[in-house]
Amino acid sequence: MAQGLSLVIAPKTLLLSPRRGITGEVVLPGSKSISNRVLLLAALAKGSTRLVRLLKSDDTEVMIQSLQRLGVAIDVSPPDGAIQVTGCNGVFSQTGSTAHPIQLFVGNSGLTIRTLLPALVVAMARTGGCVDISGVARMHERPIQDLVDGCRAIGAKIDYLGQPGFPPLRVEGVPLRVAPAITVRGDTSSQYLTGLLQAAPILARQWGQPVRVKVEGELISQPYVEMTRSVMARFGVPVKRETGAELVYAIAPTEIIAPEEFAVEGDASSASYFLAAGAIGHGPVRVVGVGRDSVQGDIHFAQALEKMGAQIQWGPDWIESSCHEPAADAHPMEEDLVHRMPHHLRGVDLDCNAIPDAAMTLAVCGLFAAGPTTLRNIGSWRVKETDRIAAVAAECERLGARVESGHDWIRIHPPQALLPATIQTYDDHRMAMSFSLASFGNTAIRIDDPGCVAKTFPEYFEALSGLCAQAVPVLTIDGPTASGKGTIASQVAAELGFGYLDSGALYRIAALAAQQEGIDLKDERALTSKATTMELEFQGQTALLDGVSVGEAIRQEQVGLMASQIAVFPSLRQALMLRQRDFARLPGLVADGRDMGTVVFPHARLKVFLTATPRARAERRYKQLIDKGFSANLDSLSADLEARDARDASRAVAPLKPASGAVVIDSTDLSINEVVQAVVNAWHQVSVKQTGRLT
Repeated sequence: MAQGLSLVIAPKTLLLSPRRGITGEVVLPGSKSISNRVLLLAALAKGSTRLVRLLKSDDTEVMIQSLQRLGVAIDVSPPDGAIQVTGCNGVFSQTGSTAHPIQLFVGNSGLTIRTLLPALVVAMARTGGCVDISGVARMHERPIQDLVDGCRAIGAKIDYLGQPGFPPLRVEGVPLRVAPAITVRGDTSSQYLTGLLQAAPILARQWGQPVRVKVEGELISQPYVEMTRSVMARFGVPVKRETGAELVYAIAPTEIIAPEEFAVEGDASSASYFLAAGAIGHGPVRVVGVGRDSVQGDIHFAQALEKMGAQIQWGPDWIESSCHEPAADAHPMEEDLVHRMPHHLRGVDLDCNAIPDAAMTLAVCGLFAAGPTTLRNIGSWRVKETDRIAAVAAECERLGARVESGHDWIRIHPPQALLPATIQTYDDHRMAMSFSLASFGNTAIRIDDPGCVAKTFPEYFEALSGLCAQAVPVLTIDGPTASGKGTIASQVAAELGFGYLDSGALYRIAALAAQQEGIDLKDERALTSKATTMELEFQGQTALLDGVSVGEAIRQEQVGLMASQIAVFPSLRQALMLRQRDFARLPGLVADGRDMGTVVFPHARLKVFLTATPRARAERRYKQLIDKGFSANLDSLSADLEARDARDASRAVAPLKPASGAVVIDSTDLSINEVVQAVVNAWHQVSVKQTGRLT
């Protein structure tokens, strides 16, 4: 995964143009499930733990902030990206009082509140204290009564501060009574059980005897409980499952010992989107960070995808997916794909109890299947970030599918063709990521509130767009000012029959669009939103904004100054980068611009760097100005270009230099036609070398 910018200031909607394929490799962010488990265990442990590859997201951030407010020392500043947690050995140093409770905000992180609650009950049992836990509005609609009842049964003092059975909560530290077992229901959320298990070693030491946790009802998402047991074992705490008809786990009085270093494996739930994209978009796509040695149950998503017809390969820490649809033309042109809805997967009927989060991705895969797809035993969807059964049904219907559903199941009947739509995400990260795959259905879609992916995968859309761009032949052309890269790029595109992208014009177009709508050029959020929604197109060197040619308007000096002013905003730069990648469409793309070969299309098939002496470039610029009736001084132009070259070469962002592996062409003594032919020849040579055929 490219280590670029996340949606720092997310736009209201994100336009995803029709995807024409996907290929490449993505390094997954750290597992959310493991990250939050290991954060809490490291905080409760004796000793210090260095956490490597911990997920950086909203969910881990609220866990870190909550632990810090409780007095746990967490250093998030090491230069290598790891964080250091100094454990409290089961006793939080800051717990407040009934007059001044510690305030913990958990956002919409169910795992955070459901694991913190038992830890607070146990850690404050001998020290007293008072803590209030609250979250966003949706968190206050997510049930927690089963866990509260289990804790109250051993004497915990927990009060509802709002509607009974739901957060917000107040926890007061009181002594806990010894019980033969703590009982908790398992058919609402396995996170209740995880929370009790992680707090149990401290409670067992207080009681001086093993703590037994008994599960009533069917235990859903059991692989997540096995993950908890695996992580706890790394902290020196064995969790034994008793034999017998009842499901009971036992934890002996044991210190939680910091393992010094814990490396978090990649997130298997996040892997599902890329594996599904590899199947829908033919791939191959390889996810790195999870594989056959993973402790996460969501890796079994790959097996479900295989049942739908995907081709899956496994390594110890990677999985690769692809799907090859028989076709008369192995390399179809863009126009051949416009009206074809790929139904190359098979509809399935699956029990998804073990993979509830990843199963959402299967629902979208069902849109691309021949026949209906039925997902069963997904009742836990009802109490997630949103009612996911209702939400998935609504958005599949918005795309043209017919959907049936019940209390714990959903059936998707795929449409003949997807309808263009704006996907509502319900402040649910998995809705945004799952339904982004609908863009492989030969229609443009918009994702409402794309920033919600920050909950678990802030850089998701960047990673997806990068892989999609790799599936299209791309040629990038860069060079200093007045090197002729725009002229050369547009003519090379025409010669090859490829699309053309003038990246510099995008910033000018964004500035012009902002000016036309009266947007304050200091309003980063409004600028970013406009950049993601404006309709733009290139026809040769003609730029169109909302269908109107703006080629002359964007060359005005005032627009250029405005473009420089807005280009400093990180979220705008990323929004335009995603738009730039969307121009990578079959049969190919020629992209002209400073960071095209280094940031936007780092896997471009050919990277060209055009250069010429400052004097030669000045003469060309001089001729252009004179031909247009403007006065100019050749010596001044030459001096200005030399000074600009020096500034461009030394700047921190996108410095002027050839991309790694770029073909450098000095055009000082060459005509335009000669430079075009040199670039085309280089393209054919590298195409034959890489693909074995002339393209």
